[in-house]
Amino acid sequence: MRRLRHWGPGLLLLSPSLILLAVFVYGLIAWTTKLSVSDQHDALGSKGFVGLKNYQNLFTNDIQDRFTHSLKNLLIFTVVFLVGTMFFGLLWAFLLERGVRAEGFFRTVYLFPMAVSFVASGVVWRWLMNPVEGDGAGGINGLFAAMHLDFLQNKWWTNPNWGMAAMAMPAIWQLSGYVMALFLAGFRGIPAELKEAAAVDGASTYRLYRNVIFPQLTPVALSALIIIGHMSMKMFDLIMSVSGPQWLTEVPAVYVWQTLLTSDYAKAAAISIVLLVLVALVIVPYLIYTNRAEKNS
Repeated sequence: MRRLRHWGPGLLLLSPSLILLAVFVYGLIAWTTKLSVSDQHDALGSKGFVGLKNYQNLFTNDIQDRFTHSLKNLLIFTVVFLVGTMFFGLLWAFLLERGVRAEGFFRTVYLFPMAVSFVASGVVWRWLMNPVEGDGAGGINGLFAAMHLDFLQNKWWTNPNWGMAAMAMPAIWQLSGYVMALFLAGFRGIPAELKEAAAVDGASTYRLYRNVIFPQLTPVALSALIIIGHMSMKMFDLIMSVSGPQWLTEVPAVYVWQTLLTSDYAKAAAISIVLLVLVALVIVPYLIYTNRAEKNS
């Protein structure tokens, strides 16, 4: 009875959120998992349980190896996206931390792309990355033509070799400011005593950043990698706005959408669960690590 009085009010306040979470998150995950092991490949309903056959077909019996192709595209996009956002985010944070005039202005400029929706920025970048070359080129290719740098013109996201790398450019532009904010907060959170102690010991600027400041940013860098990494795995609206449902730029999220249009619900559910597992493989170890770090601190 005492425990009920102690926990009762808190549980009562949390119960609406817990119910919504159980139904619309974990309940839908369970329903999708059940659908992924059925044979509901049309709108007529499921006829029975097929086990892992839908998952097996994704990797071994998909038309033109479409699913593995989308995973390869996702890998290329994620790697380029992570490297680009981490590099520019750290660079901008480093420059602002060193002290520049009009710091507030530059922070606003770097963070502004975050306020723009992926759909809106995708439409703009679709024009910027216009694949037309020559005299009729527009966007970036048109700028190269005007500067008589025609050799720099390329097909951007329609390039069969590195189209997905080009597709990461809009995402890097839009989210580098977010990573910059994380690193800048990390820079500002380093105790001044550490810097002063290093200066007293005669450490040069390089040694100060190499041995004192940058190691302190490791937790921030890990958090940024996890956040940006899981966002890249679920990228849908930006890719659809730039290229549309194209083979060259197809990722699992786009493949799910196209599969649903054909009413192949079991296959779409299987793709969704695979994507969920990939995201979980990124996030769950990070959560375990942070929980252990908090307990040990």
